[in-house]
Amino acid sequence: MKTNNLGYPRIGSNRELKKANELYWANKISAEDLLATAATIRKQNWQLQADKGIDLIPSNDFSLYDHVLDLTLMLGAIPERYQDFSKTNNSLDLYFAMARGAQKEGQDVVAMEMTKWFDTNYHYIVPEFTENQKFELFSTKIIAEFIEAKKLGITTKPVLIGPVSYLLLGKEKEEGFHRIELIDKLLPVYFEILSALEKEGAEWIQIDEPFLALNLSDKECNAITHVYNEINKKFPSLKIILANYFDCFGENLDTVLALPVHTLHLDLVRCSSQLDDILESNLFSKDTTLSLGVVDGRNIWKNDFKRSLALIQKATNAIGQNRVMIAPSCSLIHSPCDLDLETNDDTLTPEIKQWLAFAKQKIEEVTLLKSFASNEQEAETSLRFIENTLANENRKTSKLIHNPSVKNRVSSITAKDSKRENTFAIRRKKQINVLNLPLFPTTTIGSFPQTTEVRSWRAKFKKGELNQEQYNDLLQKETEETIRFQEETGIDVLVHGEFERNDMVEYFGEQLDGFTFTKNGWVQSYGSRYVKPPVIYGDVSRPNPMTVKWAEFAQSLTPKWVKGMLTGPVTILQWSFVRNDQPRSETCTQIALAIRDEAVDLEKAGIKIIQIDEPAIREGLPLRKEEWDTYLDWAIKAFRISSSGVKDDTQIHTHMCYSEFNDIIQNIADMDADVITIECSRSQMELLDAFADFKYPNEIGPGVYDIHSPRVPSRNEMIKLLEKASAVIPVDQLWVNPDCGLKTRHWEETKKALIEMVASAKEMRAAVENIASV
Repeated sequence: MKTNNLGYPRIGSNRELKKANELYWANKISAEDLLATAATIRKQNWQLQADKGIDLIPSNDFSLYDHVLDLTLMLGAIPERYQDFSKTNNSLDLYFAMARGAQKEGQDVVAMEMTKWFDTNYHYIVPEFTENQKFELFSTKIIAEFIEAKKLGITTKPVLIGPVSYLLLGKEKEEGFHRIELIDKLLPVYFEILSALEKEGAEWIQIDEPFLALNLSDKECNAITHVYNEINKKFPSLKIILANYFDCFGENLDTVLALPVHTLHLDLVRCSSQLDDILESNLFSKDTTLSLGVVDGRNIWKNDFKRSLALIQKATNAIGQNRVMIAPSCSLIHSPCDLDLETNDDTLTPEIKQWLAFAKQKIEEVTLLKSFASNEQEAETSLRFIENTLANENRKTSKLIHNPSVKNRVSSITAKDSKRENTFAIRRKKQINVLNLPLFPTTTIGSFPQTTEVRSWRAKFKKGELNQEQYNDLLQKETEETIRFQEETGIDVLVHGEFERNDMVEYFGEQLDGFTFTKNGWVQSYGSRYVKPPVIYGDVSRPNPMTVKWAEFAQSLTPKWVKGMLTGPVTILQWSFVRNDQPRSETCTQIALAIRDEAVDLEKAGIKIIQIDEPAIREGLPLRKEEWDTYLDWAIKAFRISSSGVKDDTQIHTHMCYSEFNDIIQNIADMDADVITIECSRSQMELLDAFADFKYPNEIGPGVYDIHSPRVPSRNEMIKLLEKASAVIPVDQLWVNPDCGLKTRHWEETKKALIEMVASAKEMRAAVENIASV
């Protein structure tokens, strides 16, 4: 029996990669310094796994920014707009330009699109394909890292996204072909990579095909069969681990079982029933090994050894221990690094901490499960096994978890609680009269730059170096300056800037019962953007107002409208580590009631525009379409519960970003938000097509400014995007705004971009008024 790990966090236990990347982007360290930091993190990761007893240790799971972008560069699928840039810049700067865009020495290139990695909060850089796409081995990163580990005395298992999933992760940038048709152009480069790895001594190769968890067409299934038959023909000695995760193989199972691969990896956390399906199938080969993903790679709860051992025992009884591997369910990039770093009992109490496991502890769980599965008698008497059993039992019976009043309120919800008083058409007339906004009204998504200085205030306040009054004075000054800047720039609907907030989910979680927090529980969201998800361990309620004070203060500074800013229930759920002892729908409804109470209190305080952000609605969609309706029913209802306590003349906004909306556009309309703002600039307004084809009835703000790139778009660039938008959406429905919040940007670029954004809106306004006057 072997232990197998699919991937390990690449951020460093103390966020070393984030710091090094950002210093490099700021020209404060050299490329050599950045790459040295990366090498140190890889070495530490490999050595930790070796020391803990992992047999199959991954390489090429590390990335400076994104593993999909790594593969795009490796395969030479570099979009044409970067060709001139690549001639005068090194490959590292080309890589970051593809991820972030670049403006330097007269060159100006926009970033590639970014979207969510399946149903996670990790964002990947979307490959771009043309009908005549060419592929070539451009980067040898995967080979170099295998050699690097080998020199350290560790023979790793290289990890590679499979060719079918890679194509399906991308987008066609021309009409008239489907990207899966590029498979035979792509395969020779994969063969070149596998050949080089085999020559260097690689025995095992992990090929990830996560699209096998989705509903595939016949053409896509045929491509899977073709690819793995060809790989087996050319590399019969390589032991291929075909990895699927986040759900079952479903109707793709027969296709998968016929493939000539050495090992199938199964996510038994998301779908334990597939083990029986495989073991009972006549197609399951007596030569195939199973990698059992029994340790949850996406959540932080301690493994239940009894449950995992039952699954392992079932497999070993059927096929023998030598054909079984024990593994996490998926890559551990979705887990924080090390629970041992949580040493503050005030932040994370010992009772809750005993229920948790981070990446390092999950590796230990994998190796312990191997030991226990190999020797059942040892399991029954082992101190670690007994501790595990007691911790899981303690969690079930803890008084911290259950709140009867919260459960009673959820059970008392009626249909009226999820409906506004009147339809949008009636509400809109009232809102026009109250708000009196111009055509193409301008706003931002909420946050403004959180400078090093602002973050230092928060750190000093937490350390006791600033008292509450001193801290509030500093935040009020920053808020007032931001209000004044927005007034001077001519923005129509203002925001207070959110300087008091650490994170759009963590900030609310800190004020809600049922949540706890970590000090170092960071996970990567994209690039150098790391988040520290709250832990939902019990029933959720709101003991006190959370945002009213700052919204009231900001509104008192200006005669213009200031938006109240809230995070929606689905996003708080999706971007937290969620309790797994009750349905997610139940937890989401509890959060929705808390946000509803906050929205009502904002309205009472005189806030007439309230934004309830739901960027994670699409992200939470199950991978298999047959499960969509159930999720959408409770998710949309939760949003409506949160937004339906206010009066008709209070305008509800919501925000979504980096998602595809075509398949759920009716459900988005069913949310019944008065205004929706969406990310659109990276896709050049492509995402707006879904809203146009559907004839979305409410108001919409397609983002005209990509805030995830440091470049400042020109006024003409924004006007062209607005012209595209106004060609498909009636102008009286359009708002003008950035793609997302501005927290991660710098003030200089932010001010320049927003000045141009307001100017572009005014030009569009004038153009429409001129046409009307004629």
